[in-house]
Amino acid sequence: MRKLFVLLVVIGAVSMAFVKKDAPAEPLADGTGIKFKGMSLEEAKAEAKASGKIIFIDAYTEWCGPCKRMAATTFMDDKVADLFNSKFINLKIEMEKSADGPNVARAYGVKVYPTLLFIDAQGVLKKQALGLQTADQLLALGKSL
Repeated sequence: MRKLFVLLVVIGAVSMAFVKKDAPAEPLADGTGIKFKGMSLEEAKAEAKASGKIIFIDAYTEWCGPCKRMAATTFMDDKVADLFNSKFINLKIEMEKSADGPNVARAYGVKVYPTLLFIDAQGVLKKQALGLQTADQLLALGKSL
């Protein structure tokens, strides 16, 4: 476990060298990218119950280099956006500063950033992925649900 943590820290540090400081974290005005909803986890669960969709959570921190890279690349990919915007209720939750962050981190054991969570309307974890995901990796993960 310790070796995994050290490896993820090293990967994160290397990734930070490639992240643009002004990388967009949200969808662009032209509608590209995953559309993350500005709602609480409880509101997302209610919407998931009504729609039958799974909730996708990008569990991130503002200081996380790989998180910024994913926001600027993977989440902006057209194929990823098409799948995630149609199939999931998408949330970005800042683990240290948002109201839901500490509770989500505790409930799902989030210790590495980014952690991508897929949960159902009852809050049951269906899948999770740790670390930076490419567009192809995230597409495969999304299609597997």
